[in-house]
Amino acid sequence: MDQDIKKLKSDEEREVLEEEVKDVKTGRLKVEEMVSIEPVGVAEVKEEVAKAQEEAPKETHGRFREGRGRGGQAKGGRRGHREKDGVADEFEQKIIDLARVTRVMAGGKRMRFRACVAIGDRKGRVAIGLAKGKDVTMAIAKAVTKAKKSIVTVPITRETIPYEIREKFKAGRILLKPAKKGKGIIAGGAVRVILELSGIPNVVAKILGTNNKVTNVKATIKALKKFEDSKLVKKSTKDKKEDKANINKETKTDKK
Repeated sequence: MDQDIKKLKSDEEREVLEEEVKDVKTGRLKVEEMVSIEPVGVAEVKEEVAKAQEEAPKETHGRFREGRGRGGQAKGGRRGHREKDGVADEFEQKIIDLARVTRVMAGGKRMRFRACVAIGDRKGRVAIGLAKGKDVTMAIAKAVTKAKKSIVTVPITRETIPYEIREKFKAGRILLKPAKKGKGIIAGGAVRVILELSGIPNVVAKILGTNNKVTNVKATIKALKKFEDSKLVKKSTKDKKEDKANINKETKTDKK
């Protein structure tokens, strides 16, 4: 190909053709769209470029070719995973705590990273995840996947929590109180992050125990779970009352 290009009459034509050959190889230009210069060897150059394009492999998706096996477009493959990840990424992530931890082994000390991550959609769903990894990114990724498996839905009534609650987890003790409309989130430390991600507009919180971020966060999640459980209990009691009323009606009609 290079010998054919050298046979061109002028330097300008040679430069133009060299640029066009590069564009054809990269896919920016088609062979038919090349400038119609017809000195010696140009037709042969075009033929060689066309053959190279035909022999080149098709576009691949991931590690697999299109339409073949798991990665192809026909069977979903990687594209399907991306769509699922897109659905899961509606949650906002915030790092609560990052720590470097060491473990004494037979051969010496093993250093790892521990990450505590909170996720939430600001619409009543929140969760936390605690995980370790060889590096920070691995630890955060593990924590996020753990958090997605244990999501808590918080019942928001009149733009606040249903009632006052005190919760204890190990050395951590917290107090959550409902607040009036327009009060906002009055809380500090890691508790504030959880309340913001849960989407509760008005609430008052107080840390009464330790200042450890992880224990305070776990105590907050435990308190929010109790709201969820109490909501389920209220529903079950309502259903029981309705069942009793229906039974009484049936007995009255049988007596008549």
